[in-house]
Amino acid sequence: MQEKIRMNTCVIGLQWGDEGKGKIVDILAEDSDVVVRYGGGANAGHTVVVGDSRFAMHLLPSGSVRQGDICVIGNGVVVDPECLLEEIEVLKGQGITLAGRLFVSENAHVVLDYHKLEDRLREESLGKGRIGTTSRGIGPCYADKIGRSYAVRMGDFLELTALKEKLASIVSYKNKVFLAVYGAGPINVDELFEKCKVYSAKLGIFISDTTELLHRLDSDGKSILFEGAQGTLLDLDHGTFPFVTSSNSSALGMPAGCGFPAKKVDKFIGVAKAYTTRVGAGPFPSEQDNDTGQYIRDKGNEYGTTTGRPRRCGWFDAVATSYSIKIGGIDSVALMHLDTLGGLEEIKVCSSYRIDGEEQSVFSGNPHKLARAECVYESVAGWEQDISPVSSFEDLPKAARDYVNLIEGYLGVPVHIVSVGPKRKQTIFR
Repeated sequence: MQEKIRMNTCVIGLQWGDEGKGKIVDILAEDSDVVVRYGGGANAGHTVVVGDSRFAMHLLPSGSVRQGDICVIGNGVVVDPECLLEEIEVLKGQGITLAGRLFVSENAHVVLDYHKLEDRLREESLGKGRIGTTSRGIGPCYADKIGRSYAVRMGDFLELTALKEKLASIVSYKNKVFLAVYGAGPINVDELFEKCKVYSAKLGIFISDTTELLHRLDSDGKSILFEGAQGTLLDLDHGTFPFVTSSNSSALGMPAGCGFPAKKVDKFIGVAKAYTTRVGAGPFPSEQDNDTGQYIRDKGNEYGTTTGRPRRCGWFDAVATSYSIKIGGIDSVALMHLDTLGGLEEIKVCSSYRIDGEEQSVFSGNPHKLARAECVYESVAGWEQDISPVSSFEDLPKAARDYVNLIEGYLGVPVHIVSVGPKRKQTIFR
């Protein structure tokens, strides 16, 4: 029997999220002892297909469906207790238990009712200037985290007396803001505290010091798999601000999100679709708001895991993806949804931008500048064959192989994994 090689790996989205990270994490989790979610909240949605079962994960690491793996939700995640409890119950109903193997950071901040209300009210008030939030309270929760004075963390569920006093102060302040700014009715603090008592009773057994746990597991020689949420181009600091998420969703957020140093990660794997999608508002240079975009949307089932919203679709953007690779220190790429492009006579790759008449291959997160970008494309022939049953790279149609090699050349790092369908077995390793 071949001895298992110990390796720490981090999986990161290279586009605007929804790249298919859940499938890659699930596959890699087979050779990992620990899976870690380190950022984002229930606005992220990862879909994992196991046999005929489909699991939609919003907070739990995608590797949670692997019964033997230790699952960690790090301090960088904002936790919606209702969502977490629902996911735990769904897996339990499928015979997958998390008791004794799920650990939630005591320092992870909590999304509560007033965060969701604030998110919705703020987004509605912006009118045409909306940023496309999921209205799940993620942004307001991160804002409270930064503001410090009105923040609740998972560890507070273990100190209910102190939490009751804290909630009284927070809700009093929030209700004044809701009334004065939005004319909205109040949150009932007693009802909210009763909910928190339920959260305490059901989630208390999972709450722990996950930073110490990760370092201990690493010292014990365990293989740790770190799982990003959303995508690099949605990173709060390095994405297309303000049309971004509220956390550092690039590889740069990993150390802060779980207290584990990047130098101890052996490999960073970037995940990208064979085309590009985006949800919500914001510039999207290679977008195809036409029949081609609709073809990709329908064939690739490009509708949000979390919201069900139709995703905007376009050609592969090598400029944006190369930027994500550069800032994330990505070692190799997993190219997803190659099968979706089957049936197109011609496929395009954005190789550079033309901005204000000047051609450039440097990505800019400046939304005004990016909105003026016109894509310079390289076109290649498509293929008619259904490639979803193909299990080796050599057996792909020549046009499909050429397309992957073209992308690999622009990105400057190897494409080691090619996905040709949602199931585990529909994965080609090069």
